[in-house]
Amino acid sequence: MGDQIGRAEEFEKKAEKKLSGWGLFGSKYEDAADLFDKAANSFKLAKSYVKSEGMEFGDDSGGDKAGSTYVKLANCHLKLESKHEAAQAYVDAAHCYKKTSANEAISCLELAEIAELYETEQNIEQAIVYFEKAADFFQNEEVTTSANQCKQKVAQFAAQLEQYQKSIEIYEEIARQSLNNNLLKYGVKGHLLNAGICQLCKADAVAINNALERYQELDPTFSGTREYRFIADIAAAVDEEDVVKFTDVVKEFDSMTPLDSWKTTLLLRVKEKLKAKELEEDDLT
Repeated sequence: MGDQIGRAEEFEKKAEKKLSGWGLFGSKYEDAADLFDKAANSFKLAKSYVKSEGMEFGDDSGGDKAGSTYVKLANCHLKLESKHEAAQAYVDAAHCYKKTSANEAISCLELAEIAELYETEQNIEQAIVYFEKAADFFQNEEVTTSANQCKQKVAQFAAQLEQYQKSIEIYEEIARQSLNNNLLKYGVKGHLLNAGICQLCKADAVAINNALERYQELDPTFSGTREYRFIADIAAAVDEEDVVKFTDVVKEFDSMTPLDSWKTTLLLRVKEKLKAKELEEDDLT
């Protein structure tokens, strides 16, 4: 164990020296990242999970050396704009900190979440992976609100990738949980609206109607909301293959409750499918 700690401290010193010395911007941080990675792994192998009093998050003066070194590694990756690698380093730090401090594990996961928000649309698959990990950590720590925020991100990204069933299951699960919490009850209709829009994207009229019945059983007040009426009217327009009616329903709802870009994108997909069907039938007549 002593040898591993000695090796780790040596790697860490070399990394710090790289950062403080001269060198090209990119290569300096790349070299330091490589050394911090070796240091963190050596600390982890040495099971250096010792908590010291008064240690600040990310401080290298004591405490969980593996965790704090992974945070330094993440900072190097952020300097290099390697968001995916930074997020992985924060998650690794969280695993280490979990041995000594739940609060610091949560802090790391918040940083992982922030790192993932920088992910471009081309990296949605990776964003899903990390938000799922973050949601699991928060759930284990019983930080329900943060867990649900991460789950909602997963649902949004999954819908963008046309994984509608996955999104539906997440939104329905959050709605069910929220019904039992007085502070979260107000958000139920929004979660069910999102689930309903994903149902519309699947273009299955029977499934949409079944979902609306299920949502009414889940929350008897839902059938009296504008959100319920909106989904039902859109479903009717889809069933009737009426593009004009579809457009009018969306415009009316948007004038009262502005639709965000995520909902607009999904509804445009539904409209495009509807228009394609209409053109197909025109060609046949």
